[in-house]
Amino acid sequence: MRVCLCILALAISLGAAPSPPAETLRGRLVIAAGHTPALVTADGTEVKLDGDPDTRKILDDPRLSGFEVDARGHYTSSDRFAIDPIHTRAILAHRDGKLMLITYFCELCNIRAWTPGPCACCQRETTLELRDPDEK
Repeated sequence: MRVCLCILALAISLGAAPSPPAETLRGRLVIAAGHTPALVTADGTEVKLDGDPDTRKILDDPRLSGFEVDARGHYTSSDRFAIDPIHTRAILAHRDGKLMLITYFCELCNIRAWTPGPCACCQRETTLELRDPDEK
C-alpha cells in the first residue's frame, strides 16, 4: 500500500511541472490571411503568436492589424510566443498612450463580447471597441 502511495505521489509531482514565468511582449500586430499572426517588436524581430481558441479569434481579426499591443504569456521557442488564456485579459492594445481592452460590441442589442464574430442575439457582426480597463 505504501509503495502505491509513493508511486502516486511521484506521478502527481512529475505531472505538475511549473509553467514558465509570464512576460510581456510589446510590438505591432501583423495579421495577414494565410499567415500566422505575429508581433513585430521595436528592434524589428518578428515573433509568431498563439493562444487558446478565443485568443486565436482575436489574433485572426484583420481590424487589429497594425495596432501596437502588449501580449502577456511566454515563449514556446525563440520565435514563438503563447499568449495567456483570454480570461486573464492578456492582450491589450495601445491607444493615445494608454493600454485598452480589446472588446467587441453590438450597438443594436447592447451586448459586449471578448471575441469577434456575430452578436449572440441578432447575429449582426460586432464592432471592434477598445475600452479603458478602469471604466465600469
